[in-house]
Amino acid sequence: MLLIILSVVLVLVAGGCACVVWAARGGPAWARGIATATLAAGELVRARPRGGRNSGPTTTSDASDG
Repeated sequence: MLLIILSVVLVLVAGGCACVVWAARGGPAWARGIATATLAAGELVRARPRGGRNSGPTTTSDASDG
């Protein structure tokens, strides 16, 4: 099931990238609409805060203390 979901996401991403390229070369209005949505989704993904294991404060140790 997970493989099917990831495959669908991959196809959507590839199609969105193709529409971005096509719209940049003067494609039809529907391709420009999909390209706009793809670029907006990319900006949202880039702007969201990152979570996970590395979300806490980082500590550094000075190796020259010894």
